[in-house]
Amino acid sequence: MKKLFVRLLTMLLAVATLTACSSGGSTSELETIKIAASPTPHAEILEYAKAALKEKGYDLQVTEFEDYVQPNEVVEAGDLDANYFQHVAYLNNFNEEHGTHLVNAGSIHYEPYGIYAGTKSKLEELAKGDVIAVPNDTTNEARALLLLQANGILKLKKGVGLEATVKDIESNPKGITFKELEAAQVSRVKDEVAFVILNGNYALDAGYNAATDAIAYEEQTSEAGTVYANVIAVKEGNENEDKIKALVEVLKSEDVRKYIEDTFKGAVVPVD
Repeated sequence: MKKLFVRLLTMLLAVATLTACSSGGSTSELETIKIAASPTPHAEILEYAKAALKEKGYDLQVTEFEDYVQPNEVVEAGDLDANYFQHVAYLNNFNEEHGTHLVNAGSIHYEPYGIYAGTKSKLEELAKGDVIAVPNDTTNEARALLLLQANGILKLKKGVGLEATVKDIESNPKGITFKELEAAQVSRVKDEVAFVILNGNYALDAGYNAATDAIAYEEQTSEAGTVYANVIAVKEGNENEDKIKALVEVLKSEDVRKYIEDTFKGAVVPVD
């Protein structure tokens, strides 16, 4: 009996050792890519891309953030390798304001900006003194104002373009008041204002699709549409690392492109 027990114990130890070595080996063979992302659609797209990256030898680890500041801070500090949540205009403005050194490693998709119903459902219903909620950061506020200008609600000073703020409104026939909020907060006041203007990812978070739910939205050929592609951002000097190149290659692949088109149905548009 004693001999039988020893033999069984030996066999169990052997199996346990083999299992540990096997699982440990598969993990250690993969190089880690740590990336920060907004939950929707960025983290969703990254989750889909994990399988293709694993085949290339990389373990993609995604950390989600709800705001537009921390994802840049953690990449600048070197805590994470990259982030995926912002467009180049915001990235450049962030670098200028915060002294960071982040660069675009690859443009992945574009999210049409939209005007969504609040207490009113048509732009024609706007009345004097109505309130429209817009993002308060420089680049996204300009984008919202350009969209309103394109729809005849206001007129901006000539030449202000993608740097426009509410101070650059030259004509406001309806006397619209603008509620300027951090981008993530805009959708939360839809029951308090006439209309809200939302970034694509926050529109998706709120259950909206620009292609089907927006009263008006940007055309990809518009001034904003050609500038606001969402990118993979890294700290300057890291853009040519093999793992970053592999990440961008997978995200721009035909497979991921089709996933974006099929999943988001016009709310998120792959870029060439």
